[in-house]
Formats: sequence, C-alpha cells, structure tokens
Amino acid sequence: MTDQHHRACGRPTRSGRPCKIRISGSDVACGTHATEQDKAVAEAHRRGWNEGFASGKESSARLSRSRVERLEQRVKELEEELDSSKRVYEIGGHQVVDVGGYAYRWRGSTPLEVGDRVLLPENYVSRLKYGPGPTQGVASKLGTTYRGPLSDIVSRAPAPGE
Repeated sequence: MTDQHHRACGRPTRSGRPCKIRISGSDVACGTHATEQDKAVAEAHRRGWNEGFASGKESSARLSRSRVERLEQRVKELEEELDSSKRVYEIGGHQVVDVGGYAYRWRGSTPLEVGDRVLLPENYVSRLKYGPGPTQGVASKLGTTYRGPLSDIVSRAPAPGE
C-alpha cells in the first residue's frame, strides 16, 4: 500500500515511463501533468477538507465550552450544598456575619441584616491601610463556615451624614 500523502505522479512522460515527481495532499498529478480538471478537483478537495476541519474544530470548541459550563454549574451547586450544610448563624448565642470576606461576631441586641454598615475592630492590616481605630464595613452574608476564633464587631456604623 502506498502513502497517499507523499506519492509519485505516475502519469506517463514523453518517454512512456511513469512520472516520478512527488505529489502530496489533494493533488492528483504534478504541475507538468495536471489538467485543468485535475486542478479544479484538487482545489475543491482542499476547500472541502479545510471547511470540514474548521467545522469540526468549532464543534469541538462548542462541546468543550458546554462541558466546562456544566462542570462549573455543578461545582457551584456542590459548593452551595456544602456551604448550607456547614454554615452556622450563631456561635455562643451571638450572631455571626460575613464582612468583606471575613467572619465577625455581633453581640448587639438587634440582629444585623445583609447591607448593614458596621465598625470593625482595628487590626494590623487595617492600621496600615486606614490608620488607627475601627474601620467601616458592610455585612455581605449572614453566617459563616469558618471554624476559628472570631473578632467582635465594635458597633453599627453611623448613617452617612450623621
């Protein structure tokens, strides 16, 4: 069996022997022996091959995107399921809220809600970033999955303009 990608032309030369010029791909004869019809057939084959390759590539990309989206959605669902099973809303009888990605304990008499502005205690980073004293934050979630020690919220922040 001959390799179809690199083969000899094979058309008869003036001496009657088969042409030994190497051809490849869609060509059916070398440049010397190819007719206009041979060239048209080779061009049509190349065009069809390229369009098929591009179509297959796009189809594969769509399938990959679809798989990634499904996997991302499944991961999100599993994270939410795990979060809801491990989330606690009170520790030691005090409300726990998330402020800026960190969990804090609220010892106030009225519970906080998402969107409430609060004053957070000073820490090393806040002192460097904002200077000494408490910093303002906004409660973004109720509860936490964090199981370590929690800082206490200093107080509710005054409303803007007070």
